[in-house]
Amino acid sequence: FGANAEPQRYPDPDIVAIDPKRFKAKVGNTAIKRLYTGCLWAEGPAWNAQGQYLVWSDIPANRQLRYLDDDGHISEQFHKPSNEANGNSFDTEGRQLSAERTRLVRYEHDGSITTLAEQANGKPLNGPNDMVVHPNDKAIWFTDPGYGAISIYEGKLANTGSLQPHQKEAVYRLDTQTGQVAKVADEPFKPNGIAFSHDYKKLYVCDTGITHYPQAENVVWSYDIDGAKLSNPKKLIDMKLEGKSGFPDGLRVDTEGNIWVGAGWVGPGYDGVQIFAANDGARIGQILLPETCANVCFGGKKRNRLFMTASQSLYAVYVETQGAHFC
Repeated sequence: FGANAEPQRYPDPDIVAIDPKRFKAKVGNTAIKRLYTGCLWAEGPAWNAQGQYLVWSDIPANRQLRYLDDDGHISEQFHKPSNEANGNSFDTEGRQLSAERTRLVRYEHDGSITTLAEQANGKPLNGPNDMVVHPNDKAIWFTDPGYGAISIYEGKLANTGSLQPHQKEAVYRLDTQTGQVAKVADEPFKPNGIAFSHDYKKLYVCDTGITHYPQAENVVWSYDIDGAKLSNPKKLIDMKLEGKSGFPDGLRVDTEGNIWVGAGWVGPGYDGVQIFAANDGARIGQILLPETCANVCFGGKKRNRLFMTASQSLYAVYVETQGAHFC
């Protein structure tokens, strides 16, 4: 796993097919590679297909990094300060979106920054975490758990003294044409990672509320998308494995509809990426890492390379599938 080490095992034993009939993404002659290490807490990987590069966040270090696919060059201060940005994405015009500690922003092509959302329901956002862009109407769906307002390490403590710094945690939809921010769901205790299904008919949301609410569960929620609204909330994925349960942090979906979830805080044999079938939420595969995995995204020229931000490091592995979406 060294940053400059060449993998020696083919196939990689840490890519595990729990259900070989349904998990067919393992490539027989590829291995997990660590591309970078030295972050304090790596998060929010996002692939820019136009520029062929990856952006990710190092939240406590208040910076964002960039990996160039052509030559492997890494810019360690691509954006600094980043205002403790967490999740990232790109819109259909290739502009970077970032969930900063107190707001959702967009980096314009000229380098300027546009604030997209700071409030909802007439109150400040708790602290946005992650987002996705719908290609049809360009709306941005994002989560607002508020971790940056309840942690000195990842942000700045709000003066409210509450786990809900300004309002109840929720999932929102930003209409980029009107600027309207509308709450679409609040079932998750701490909504975290967010992703569309491969056909854009469902929305998946990770719940990491157990970090602060003992009654919460380590689950991934599923919703039906009905235009600008959500319906039929259900707990699709249970993160328990052999009696142990880690946090579902960030997630992405492949072209087959499978859900790839960055997870951890358990230890060896669990930490890394858990892969689930969308139809029944069954675990079908794993990618085991030596660090807790916060988030993932598909990238590369063929969208068949999985990038994984895990604690201090950025990992990547080629897979026999493709990311379902442009980012």
